[in-house]
Amino acid sequence: MFPQGRPGVALLLLRISVAAILLMDTAKCSGVSSVLLLCVFVVLMAASLSVGFLTPYLSVVACAAAVLNLLIGPNSGNPIYVFPVIDAAALALLGPGAYSVDARLFGRRVTVIAPRKDRGRP
Repeated sequence: MFPQGRPGVALLLLRISVAAILLMDTAKCSGVSSVLLLCVFVVLMAASLSVGFLTPYLSVVACAAAVLNLLIGPNSGNPIYVFPVIDAAALALLGPGAYSVDARLFGRRVTVIAPRKDRGRP
């Protein structure tokens, strides 16, 4: 769940990429009411995503925001806006990587399940 080495660095770059796309998409939507509150929320979310805090949940939110931008954003219907959706979905499925706050909080845990002993057999 928390790959190290080159895959971990790749996940770090993917997290930063998704956070940057989220910030840029929010900057384009300046006609929304209560823009300040939305901007503060998105900046906190992008910062948390960049450092790898709650990555699976925040990347699902980023994916939903990218889908909304694709459907009703300022450049809706442009096929190039499919790629942020794919990036955020990939990050949600892959997880944060070893170089993240989530890896430090939850660590590498291995669950060992003991083999089941049949009770009816001698």
